[in-house]
Amino acid sequence: MKIALMDSGIGLLAATAAVRRLRPDADLVLSLDPDGMPWGPRTTEDLTARAMAVAEAAAAHRPDALIIGCNTATVHALPTVRARLEPGIPVIGTVPAIKPAAAGGGPVAIWATPATTGSPYQRGLIEDFADGVTVTEVPCWGLAEAVEHADEPAVEAAVAAAAALTPRDVTTVVLGCTHYELVADRIRAAVQRPGRPPLALHGSAGAVAAQALRRIGARPAPDAAPGGSLTVLLSGQEGGLPAAALAYPEGRLLQAVSPAP
Repeated sequence: MKIALMDSGIGLLAATAAVRRLRPDADLVLSLDPDGMPWGPRTTEDLTARAMAVAEAAAAHRPDALIIGCNTATVHALPTVRARLEPGIPVIGTVPAIKPAAAGGGPVAIWATPATTGSPYQRGLIEDFADGVTVTEVPCWGLAEAVEHADEPAVEAAVAAAAALTPRDVTTVVLGCTHYELVADRIRAAVQRPGRPPLALHGSAGAVAAQALRRIGARPAPDAAPGGSLTVLLSGQEGGLPAAALAYPEGRLLQAVSPAP
């Protein structure tokens, strides 16, 4: 079994680690775009072109499935990537976990990049899945970039700024950018109010990993022998995990259990 994941940077680590935990025997291909990151400020046309190049680099390794481990790329490029690669390679996008978060009744805060906050895409998800629930959209200025570079002071400052914009009665936070899942503990600590029930955080990594297995007719096997290889593509060329990836448990997990291909 071989599963590929793509993103401009290390935001795909959360979904990659989730796949690795479900199937430690799966070969993994990570396709990143360090030459073109970040994707967020780019036009839809430019972002789609870069995402397609990263997807095709991964597809050349003939994976059984491809996960787009990025909310922004899913919004703008998923239809194009699917049109090019499916049905030969199933393509799984990453959508903010608004539906399960709203099921708890709220109030809900959606932490997302400024470009995604207030977008028709996110507003549509809120209308479809959170009708009747109080939802606050929180723009997280600079948080994805700080996580990408493992810049601890910048992460702390960005988390604190977003927490200040989050209503005090929020019971649930949706992590609407895959980078944020890498600092989920710090987000929980910043938003949790004394005397309030434990805050619920909803990311997408686990659901995306499970969906990838379903699309290829595979079952989770977390006890399988950890023999899956790891291939990293940097703007189409084989390389290693970015140094910043090793600042996070998800990156260290991949390095610890993944032999060279």
